[in-house]
Amino acid sequence: MIEIRKEQKSDYEEVYNVVKTAFEKAKESDGNEQDLVVALRKSSNFIPELSLVAKKDNKIVGYILFTKIQIGKFEELALAPLAVLPEYQRQGVGSKLIEEGHKIAKEMGYHYVVVLGSDKYYPKFGYEKASKYGIKPPFDVPDENFMVIKLNDLRKGIKGTVKYAKEFGI
Repeated sequence: MIEIRKEQKSDYEEVYNVVKTAFEKAKESDGNEQDLVVALRKSSNFIPELSLVAKKDNKIVGYILFTKIQIGKFEELALAPLAVLPEYQRQGVGSKLIEEGHKIAKEMGYHYVVVLGSDKYYPKFGYEKASKYGIKPPFDVPDENFMVIKLNDLRKGIKGTVKYAKEFGI
């Protein structure tokens, strides 16, 4: 049984190690994802309710973080990172983290979430090319890897270049 809950301060060290381990062999990694999480927690873009852990077998096996971004004049969210320990991948841990994060984000009144990631993985959750909505990344990236999900239809006409938290170094 996988339990998804809000991250607590007592989880920080274990989360650091989960993120580091999850990205060690990843093709698209700069090796600093765990340090990015530490920096984002200290940022004004950090939302504690959207920093979630997955627990199984009495240990943290996955982590997800959504932080505030700007798209034009609107505050929305970026998903980064999503990390699951290699031995727990392909068991639904990442899916549960994403689904719970989306649910909380929607309840909090957010409308869109952007992600830079696998065009094979994220579309199964409803992510589409961000360019379809006129949402652009602030860096060069293949169109199919910069995606967005619309959590609801309440906010129309969002478009523009995404402005990430300064901690992303973009």
